[in-house]
Amino acid sequence: MSTTTFHPDTWELYKSLELSKQLTAGETLAKLGKDHPEIVAMSSDLSKPTRLWDFGKEFPERFFNFGLAEKNMVTAAAGLASTGKTPFVSTYASFLGILAAENIRTAVAYPNLNVRLIGTHTGIAMGFYGTSHHATEDISITRAMANMTVISPADGTALAEMVEESVKTYEGPIYFRVSRGREESVYEKTDSKTHNKIGKANTLTDGNDLTIIACGIEVNESLKAAKQLEEQGIKTRVIDMHTIKPMDTEAVLKAAKETGTILTVEEHNVQGGLGSAVSEVLMESGIPCKFKRHGFYDEYSLIGKPYHLYKHYKLDGDGIASVAKDLLDK
Repeated sequence: MSTTTFHPDTWELYKSLELSKQLTAGETLAKLGKDHPEIVAMSSDLSKPTRLWDFGKEFPERFFNFGLAEKNMVTAAAGLASTGKTPFVSTYASFLGILAAENIRTAVAYPNLNVRLIGTHTGIAMGFYGTSHHATEDISITRAMANMTVISPADGTALAEMVEESVKTYEGPIYFRVSRGREESVYEKTDSKTHNKIGKANTLTDGNDLTIIACGIEVNESLKAAKQLEEQGIKTRVIDMHTIKPMDTEAVLKAAKETGTILTVEEHNVQGGLGSAVSEVLMESGIPCKFKRHGFYDEYSLIGKPYHLYKHYKLDGDGIASVAKDLLDK
């Protein structure tokens, strides 16, 4: 059985927990915890779906469950950070990047504290749970906050690598946005090679006809689209722009100059998200480039099983390929 986001069974709760192999933050923190006693973890009754419980089992005295009090949890994390701790806060993105936005802005971003916020089940990954559980505004909300770094890793390996980097060398608040954890891998997990660095985009395929810049689960779907386009003779560059802020502007400008056409793909409203961030870079550069943002076109998603919804909104490989072809044909 396939274990991807797009499989019809993966919306079911217990199968969800079994399949969430790509939610690696808790596992990574459990490995780092012994050498980094400053790490603490905080959850709001969702430590198992977010897999933060991996750390909680290993270090119960450094794990705090706040119940359904996400805003208080964020403010408490700021307090712990002010004492020298490095708090990792995780819950569904709809309850973190959206519900607790004011607390993130005032208690975390404004004083520039080392709080790591991990919003899981982003975009429409919660499917039939509905709009209250969807998170298609969190990139635009968090990237508008001064001092805030915004990261949307492609898979569990990427998340693990950048969580580790954030503990060892990175300063300031970070908002990680990740999906439900059963996505197909983009990067191979090795002990000898680091694939992902905060602020540095990854060019995964090269081409001179078109560039697709994607983040999160849409990176792998963009790679599938690139394969389809190659069969039609279209050479596509795929860039994993995991760090949306600060953005790797050099990768964007290089793609604009060398391919002349850029399509951004995100599981997010096109207003204020990855596409908006890329367009800002392009417009300020003055480089002429054909450009389109692809995601949710300023609308709330239908309610249903995720694998139907991704196809409906053309956020799977087939859909992205068709959107890219339309862009090139204009």
